[in-house]
Amino acid sequence: MNLHPETKLKDVVLEHPESAGVLERAGLDYCCGGNQTVGEACAHAGVASEDILDQLKAAAQQASPEAHNWGAKPLSELTQYIVKKHHQYVREALPQIQQHLAKVVEVHGKNHPEMGEVQELFRQLGQEMIRHMQKEEQVLFPYIEQFEQALARGREAEPPFFGTVRNPITLMIREHDSAGDLVNTIRRLTHDYQSPEDGCTTFALTCKELLEFDHDLRQHVHLENNVLFPRAVELETKHLTASA
Repeated sequence: MNLHPETKLKDVVLEHPESAGVLERAGLDYCCGGNQTVGEACAHAGVASEDILDQLKAAAQQASPEAHNWGAKPLSELTQYIVKKHHQYVREALPQIQQHLAKVVEVHGKNHPEMGEVQELFRQLGQEMIRHMQKEEQVLFPYIEQFEQALARGREAEPPFFGTVRNPITLMIREHDSAGDLVNTIRRLTHDYQSPEDGCTTFALTCKELLEFDHDLRQHVHLENNVLFPRAVELETKHLTASA
């Protein structure tokens, strides 16, 4: 890919997954804001696009040969990957981070009242994520997998109760936006997840965990918004067109 200021953020990460870290460190949202160009995102964030492009090109040259090419793999493989890697991570990380946040608020809440707000925002984020993942695992992902399998076998896919795959996808994207807003607020309140000078070890650990959660969420949303969902819509559209 020829990287330039007009390249969309989502296309950068789709072509070069290893570039995600560069964009995250610069505060450029490639998941919910993936349709922005590099130039637009850099201007909004107040960073030099030339510097970011140089970093992206350097990251692309260090690409791992094992990088996933999800645009060419079966959708069922991608849905299973999302559940096993990202959904499982969220379920394991939520109680641990919540426990650490409670301790931070108890010990440092007086000097750092913003951490009480972070605790509440993260609680809300956790509740939203659990409900969101359940809907994906129980409704959307099974439909995508069954639809793909039926077409591969030359059979008619059973019509879903929600009409078209676009309907649950629209809801999932809206919920992604909500989760992204919560994470961005937490990032701002923690000054990019920096532990203060008077913070204890648990405070530093919690900031590190929140940063990791942020990173995983962006990867998670990117795979759904920019890979899984568009491919599922395309597959359904092609089938309906061919059947008409």
